[in-house]
Amino acid sequence: MKLFPRLSLRVRLTLLFMLLSAAAWLCASLVAWHQTTNKLDKLFDTQQMLFAKRISAMDFTDVRSSRQFIRAPKKVKHGHLDEDVLAFAVYAIDGRMVMHDGENGPFIPYSYRREGFDDGNLINDDDRWRFLWLTTADKKYRIVVGQEWEYREEMALDIITSQLTPWLVALPVMFLLLILLLSSELRPLKKLTLTLRRRSPEDDTPLNTKGVPNEVRPLVDALNHLFHQTHEMMNRERRFTSDAAHELRSPLTALKVQTEVAQLSQDDADAREKALSQLHEGIDRATRLVEQLLTLSRLDSLDNLADVQTVQLEELLQSAVMDIYHSAQRAGIEVRLHLNDISIARTAQPLLLSLLVRNLLDNAVRYSPSGSVIDVTLEQGGFTVRDNGPGVSPEALARMGERFYRPPGQEQTGSGLGLSIVRRIASLHGMTVNFGNISEGGFEAQVRW
Repeated sequence: MKLFPRLSLRVRLTLLFMLLSAAAWLCASLVAWHQTTNKLDKLFDTQQMLFAKRISAMDFTDVRSSRQFIRAPKKVKHGHLDEDVLAFAVYAIDGRMVMHDGENGPFIPYSYRREGFDDGNLINDDDRWRFLWLTTADKKYRIVVGQEWEYREEMALDIITSQLTPWLVALPVMFLLLILLLSSELRPLKKLTLTLRRRSPEDDTPLNTKGVPNEVRPLVDALNHLFHQTHEMMNRERRFTSDAAHELRSPLTALKVQTEVAQLSQDDADAREKALSQLHEGIDRATRLVEQLLTLSRLDSLDNLADVQTVQLEELLQSAVMDIYHSAQRAGIEVRLHLNDISIARTAQPLLLSLLVRNLLDNAVRYSPSGSVIDVTLEQGGFTVRDNGPGVSPEALARMGERFYRPPGQEQTGSGLGLSIVRRIASLHGMTVNFGNISEGGFEAQVRW
């Protein structure tokens, strides 16, 4: 779940960093407090043990009265002597006090069962103390050395405070520097936002990635790719609209003329039938033109093929030849299929590849004179569609495949889009299409992969 969803990225990052820093500082303080108290306890326990052993090395034979005492060591704390560093007392085995420090020593209660470290209280005092009980080597005396727990805790607190106080001062400075650094690092994103806000819908100029963080650069690259695709799509739509408007103008004008002729030929049945026949042919031409324009527009919008599968070229060519056979027979043209290699397969989109072959065959049938022969030859590296017609001029050959280009002097109707569709489909399949004249006479289209 996102924290602070309504806040800006900079504010969220700042707040999260502050929370993490505060949590890290708190955890570090707790760990430091625990480790420092443990180290101090070991240090002061060692100090108590050394002090007790030094006392045990004394000669107690000259001790005559329990009122005699020696001073326990003191330490300077906050400018004055600390009275709670150590307190001690020496007891005889029978519990008689023979020596003490003159301060808190007389108030240490005697315990004949204790040996080693133990916690307890002074007589008539609720403060907790740490006691060490040690029996002398001759078993005649028992030594107790005590230290108040509050002294140790204050010492640990002083150490922790001295270590963590600089961090308390540094944290606000770190937060201020964080805000400044974040503002500086996010400035390219603000600049990018302003650039996008002022950008024209038709502008395909790539966004500048200079200074953009590496984490954001893939997003900018994706936007640049999207702008490029959008620009190409808009250009295709404009080109399609312009081409459609240009190419449909003449057929629609002809249809209008034929309609008017049919209307004016009410008394002349032959003229009316001829006008209606030409009107029907014009509608067929316009329908074919619209279909080809739509097909070319869809092909232009494709960047890659979908629904591809393994296609057997032998079966595809056989099916295309069968489809064109009847129209070729009506035109007095023979179509032959030569399979020099069989079992040739390609990964392709079957419908588009069939459209490519049909367009080549239809173009050959449409522009070949009656009595011609069209040879379709399948080889290992591609296939060819060859006719024995008159061919085309070198000037026309150089422009074959251009949109809406038809060689001059053509009597057959057409839009000049068939070979353009062939080139586009071949390009989508990673194939090449070459057009040329045959030395023996005729025209040839070669599809290679």
